[in-house]
Amino acid sequence: MAKEELITFEGLIEEVLPDGRFRVLLDNQHEVIAYTAGKMRRFRIRTVSGDRVHVEMTPYDLTKGRLVYREPTAGSGGPRRRTFRR
Repeated sequence: MAKEELITFEGLIEEVLPDGRFRVLLDNQHEVIAYTAGKMRRFRIRTVSGDRVHVEMTPYDLTKGRLVYREPTAGSGGPRRRTFRR
């Protein structure tokens, strides 16, 4: 159980930075640097510039956060193409 509660904000990815980090503009017009959460990396959820995301932040440092959810877009729900066949 966590000692402190996390704060969740919604925002828009402005820029993709090196090492799996992103510059996110929150809905309250603050910019934060966020990294991809472990489950998003595990299930290979790709995020690109312009995606709407949910960012978890600790109340101790409001300049850094963790991407925990990418909202689905209009074109992302189609069937996947299989690229490799034996």
